[in-house]
Amino acid sequence: MSTQEREERTVRCLIAKVGLDGHDRGAHVISRAFRDAGFEVVYSGLHRAPEEIVQAAVQEDVDVLGISILSGAHNTLVPKVIEGLEEYGAFDDTLILVGGIVPDEDREKLLEMGVAAVFGPGTPMSETVEFVREHAPDRR
Repeated sequence: MSTQEREERTVRCLIAKVGLDGHDRGAHVISRAFRDAGFEVVYSGLHRAPEEIVQAAVQEDVDVLGISILSGAHNTLVPKVIEGLEEYGAFDDTLILVGGIVPDEDREKLLEMGVAAVFGPGTPMSETVEFVREHAPDRR
């Protein structure tokens, strides 16, 4: 599928704050960038359990799940979200992104689990938007 065709369809995204992390500025920034790019965006709100994130992703039938995490609990919480998506049969149809503070040594583990990309602080919004346009699942 060409980039133009991908740009013409609406990509549905859930931006999620999982766990006790109370800092959501980055989640709001990426939500705005995705909306400005023409994506439909649902924001989970703060302090969501992995199960709540999975339920929201399934109920909203999202193409992209962006997990914003700054608390350092990514090695515990992201696998729980992935397991939940697998239980619902939604893992293969969902592009999973992680954004926030993730040490370099943990990035590879997340990618091996099925996270498509990890974006750290300072990543240009255009880079993240383009990644979604190129990699969001085609569900037509």
